[in-house]
Amino acid sequence: MTPILVGMPGSGKSTVGRLLSRRLGLPFFDSDHVIEERLGCTIRDFFAREGEDAFRDVEQQVIAELAVGPPCVLATGGGAVLREANRKALRDQGQVIYLHSSPEEVFRRTRHDRSRPLLQVQDPLGRLRELYALRDPLYRETAHFIIETGRPSVPTLVNMILMQLELAGQVPPSP
Repeated sequence: MTPILVGMPGSGKSTVGRLLSRRLGLPFFDSDHVIEERLGCTIRDFFAREGEDAFRDVEQQVIAELAVGPPCVLATGGGAVLREANRKALRDQGQVIYLHSSPEEVFRRTRHDRSRPLLQVQDPLGRLRELYALRDPLYRETAHFIIETGRPSVPTLVNMILMQLELAGQVPPSP
Protein backbone atom coordinates (compact mmCIF):
# COMPACT_ATOMS: atom_id res chain seq x y z
CA MET A 1 0.00 0.00 0.00
CA THR A 2 1.43 3.33 -1.09
CA PRO A 3 -0.08 6.51 0.35
CA ILE A 4 0.21 9.22 -2.30
CA LEU A 5 -0.16 12.90 -1.40
CA VAL A 6 -1.54 15.36 -3.94
CA GLY A 7 -2.44 19.02 -3.56
CA MET A 8 -1.50 22.58 -4.27
CA PRO A 9 2.13 23.71 -3.97
CA GLY A 10 2.61 24.65 -0.33
CA SER A 11 -0.21 22.43 0.97
CA GLY A 12 2.25 20.42 3.08
CA LYS A 13 2.71 17.29 0.95
CA SER A 14 6.44 16.90 1.64
CA THR A 15 6.26 17.81 5.32
CA VAL A 16 3.26 15.57 5.99
CA GLY A 17 4.72 12.83 3.78
CA ARG A 18 8.00 12.66 5.72
CA LEU A 19 6.20 12.21 9.05
CA LEU A 20 3.67 9.77 7.57
CA SER A 21 6.51 7.64 6.17
CA ARG A 22 8.17 7.50 9.60
CA ARG A 23 4.88 6.51 11.26
CA LEU A 24 4.25 3.77 8.68
CA GLY A 25 7.87 2.61 8.47
CA LEU A 26 7.93 3.17 4.71
CA PRO A 27 10.47 5.03 2.56
CA PHE A 28 9.50 8.57 1.51
CA PHE A 29 9.83 9.96 -2.00
CA ASP A 30 9.09 13.45 -3.24
CA SER A 31 8.56 13.13 -7.00
CA ASP A 32 9.98 16.62 -7.60
CA HIS A 33 13.24 15.69 -5.83
CA VAL A 34 13.48 12.44 -7.78
CA ILE A 35 12.96 14.40 -11.01
CA GLU A 36 15.70 16.89 -10.08
CA GLU A 37 18.12 14.04 -9.28
CA ARG A 38 17.36 12.46 -12.62
CA LEU A 39 17.71 15.72 -14.55
CA GLY A 40 20.81 16.87 -12.72
CA CYS A 41 19.36 20.37 -12.39
CA THR A 42 16.47 22.17 -10.75
CA ILE A 43 12.98 21.83 -12.14
CA ARG A 44 12.96 25.62 -12.51
CA ASP A 45 16.05 25.53 -14.77
CA PHE A 46 14.79 22.57 -16.81
CA PHE A 47 11.37 24.20 -17.19
CA ALA A 48 12.99 27.44 -18.45
CA ARG A 49 15.31 25.59 -20.85
CA GLU A 50 13.07 22.78 -22.19
CA GLY A 51 9.52 23.97 -21.49
CA GLU A 52 6.55 22.59 -19.61
CA ASP A 53 5.77 19.71 -21.99
CA ALA A 54 9.27 18.26 -21.67
CA PHE A 55 9.07 18.58 -17.89
CA ARG A 56 5.65 16.89 -17.77
CA ASP A 57 7.05 14.01 -19.87
CA VAL A 58 9.81 13.40 -17.30
CA GLU A 59 7.33 13.83 -14.44
CA GLN A 60 4.98 11.24 -15.99
CA GLN A 61 7.82 8.72 -16.32
CA VAL A 62 8.97 9.24 -12.70
CA ILE A 63 5.44 9.01 -11.29
CA ALA A 64 4.76 5.81 -13.26
CA GLU A 65 7.95 4.24 -11.86
CA LEU A 66 7.35 5.33 -8.25
CA ALA A 67 3.68 4.33 -8.31
CA VAL A 68 4.43 0.72 -9.28
CA GLY A 69 7.54 0.38 -7.13
CA PRO A 70 7.73 -1.10 -3.64
CA PRO A 71 5.40 0.43 -1.02
CA CYS A 72 6.41 3.94 -0.01
CA VAL A 73 4.92 7.31 0.85
CA LEU A 74 4.90 9.52 -2.24
CA ALA A 75 4.48 13.30 -2.35
CA THR A 76 3.78 14.54 -5.86
CA GLY A 77 4.40 17.93 -7.43
CA GLY A 78 1.41 20.25 -7.46
CA GLY A 79 0.88 19.84 -11.21
CA ALA A 80 1.21 16.05 -11.33
CA VAL A 81 -2.56 15.66 -11.77
CA LEU A 82 -2.60 17.70 -14.98
CA ARG A 83 -1.98 14.59 -17.07
CA GLU A 84 -4.63 11.90 -17.20
CA ALA A 85 -1.96 9.18 -17.29
CA ASN A 86 -0.60 10.42 -13.94
CA ARG A 87 -4.06 10.59 -12.37
CA LYS A 88 -4.76 7.00 -13.47
CA ALA A 89 -1.38 5.65 -12.31
CA LEU A 90 -1.69 7.33 -8.92
CA ARG A 91 -5.28 6.25 -8.32
CA ASP A 92 -4.71 2.68 -9.53
CA GLN A 93 -1.44 2.07 -7.66
CA GLY A 94 -1.95 3.71 -4.28
CA GLN A 95 -4.24 5.40 -1.81
CA VAL A 96 -4.38 9.03 -2.94
CA ILE A 97 -4.81 11.66 -0.25
CA TYR A 98 -5.67 15.18 -1.36
CA LEU A 99 -4.31 17.70 1.13
CA HIS A 100 -6.92 20.36 0.46
CA SER A 101 -5.74 23.93 1.06
CA SER A 102 -7.44 27.09 -0.14
CA PRO A 103 -5.38 29.49 -2.25
CA GLU A 104 -5.44 31.90 0.69
CA GLU A 105 -4.00 29.27 3.07
CA VAL A 106 -1.27 28.38 0.58
CA PHE A 107 -0.45 32.06 0.10
CA ARG A 108 -0.24 32.59 3.86
CA ARG A 109 2.21 29.66 4.18
CA THR A 110 4.37 30.44 1.16
CA ARG A 111 4.33 34.23 0.71
CA HIS A 112 7.92 34.60 1.97
CA ASP A 113 9.26 31.53 0.15
CA ARG A 114 11.48 32.78 -2.69
CA SER A 115 12.31 29.26 -3.89
CA ARG A 116 8.88 28.79 -5.50
CA PRO A 117 8.99 30.10 -9.07
CA LEU A 118 5.22 29.80 -9.20
CA LEU A 119 4.89 32.64 -6.71
CA GLN A 120 7.48 34.97 -8.21
CA VAL A 121 4.82 36.88 -10.14
CA GLN A 122 3.14 40.26 -9.73
CA ASP A 123 0.01 38.78 -8.09
CA PRO A 124 0.92 35.47 -6.38
CA LEU A 125 -2.48 35.09 -4.68
CA GLY A 126 -4.24 35.64 -8.03
CA ARG A 127 -1.95 33.01 -9.60
CA LEU A 128 -2.74 30.54 -6.80
CA ARG A 129 -6.47 31.12 -7.31
CA GLU A 130 -6.08 30.38 -11.05
CA LEU A 131 -4.15 27.18 -10.35
CA TYR A 132 -6.67 26.11 -7.72
CA ALA A 133 -9.60 26.61 -10.12
CA LEU A 134 -7.87 24.38 -12.68
CA ARG A 135 -6.43 21.74 -10.36
CA ASP A 136 -8.95 21.29 -7.52
CA PRO A 137 -11.36 19.22 -9.69
CA LEU A 138 -8.42 17.05 -10.83
CA TYR A 139 -7.20 16.49 -7.27
CA ARG A 140 -10.73 15.51 -6.25
CA GLU A 141 -11.07 13.14 -9.22
CA THR A 142 -7.81 11.41 -8.29
CA ALA A 143 -8.21 11.25 -4.51
CA HIS A 144 -9.49 8.38 -2.42
CA PHE A 145 -9.53 10.72 0.61
CA ILE A 146 -9.64 14.48 1.10
CA ILE A 147 -8.00 15.94 4.20
CA GLU A 148 -8.63 19.61 5.02
CA THR A 149 -5.28 21.12 5.98
CA GLY A 150 -6.60 24.34 7.53
CA ARG A 151 -4.99 24.92 10.91
CA PRO A 152 -4.19 21.40 12.21
CA SER A 153 -0.59 20.65 13.09
CA VAL A 154 1.40 18.25 10.91
CA PRO A 155 1.12 15.42 13.50
CA THR A 156 -2.67 15.95 13.61
CA LEU A 157 -2.87 15.80 9.81
CA VAL A 158 -0.84 12.57 9.83
CA ASN A 159 -3.17 11.09 12.47
CA MET A 160 -6.18 12.07 10.31
CA ILE A 161 -4.61 10.33 7.30
CA LEU A 162 -3.76 7.21 9.33
CA MET A 163 -7.34 7.08 10.62
CA GLN A 164 -8.69 7.23 7.05
CA LEU A 165 -6.27 4.51 5.92
CA GLU A 166 -7.27 2.33 8.90
CA LEU A 167 -10.99 2.80 8.20
CA ALA A 168 -10.36 1.80 4.58
CA GLY A 169 -8.53 -1.34 5.72
CA GLN A 170 -5.27 -0.17 4.15
CA VAL A 171 -3.21 -0.22 7.36
CA PRO A 172 -3.71 -2.25 10.55
CA PRO A 173 -5.42 -0.43 13.43
CA SER A 174 -3.06 1.36 15.81
CA PRO A 175 -2.56 -0.30 19.16
